[in-house]
Amino acid sequence: MRSRLVTAGVLATLAYTVVPYMASRVFGWRVTKSLNSQYVALTFDDGPDPVYTGELLDLLQQEEIQATFFVVGHKAEAHPDIIRRMQEEGHQVGIHNYVHRPNWSMRPATVRNGIERTATVIERITGERPTVYRPPWGALNAGDILCPSPYKMVLWSKMAEDWKLDGGKAKIKRLLADVSAGDIILLHDNGETFGADLQAPVQTIAALRELIPEWKARGLQFRRIDQT
Repeated sequence: MRSRLVTAGVLATLAYTVVPYMASRVFGWRVTKSLNSQYVALTFDDGPDPVYTGELLDLLQQEEIQATFFVVGHKAEAHPDIIRRMQEEGHQVGIHNYVHRPNWSMRPATVRNGIERTATVIERITGERPTVYRPPWGALNAGDILCPSPYKMVLWSKMAEDWKLDGGKAKIKRLLADVSAGDIILLHDNGETFGADLQAPVQTIAALRELIPEWKARGLQFRRIDQT
């Protein structure tokens, strides 16, 4: 009896976590992983950050690029001025849930409540309801697949492992060397997440200062997710 219960528990866990992961990350079920477009989308997770997000916004403004920011609800509440600046400078503000926890560790109702709470925070600050959502770590659970939220779920086609200091900006540039039209690029403007390095966004911004002119020289153009 005990072995049957253990087996049932393992199967239930797999059904709740691994199956949705495979369905979304491998097969693209109910998510957007790349763009059917001539454009590239720069996306930034885990912010806003009181230091690094402002530096990043300065760079994007200088380069005349509009991006999509997937913000954490409680950080948005703490820094509404940064969220307002994102909107005022033409960026798209999306949902990264209220706390940065994998959906695997939460019940579907808890995930949905966090999403809606974050949407309300963003709407209260900007006057606009967000339309896009990216689950932390891209980890969807069965509830996300079977009963998806009304927000467009966006993953990515390229990432630079920029949450760690190891490898420096050279690693970021190497991993993003083959960016092409249609890519959704995952980057981070905050290093407070579990497993990340606090100062990692320094390298992200430094790499982008070199990469963006190179990308532009190749003819790449950049848009928000909702403008592609």
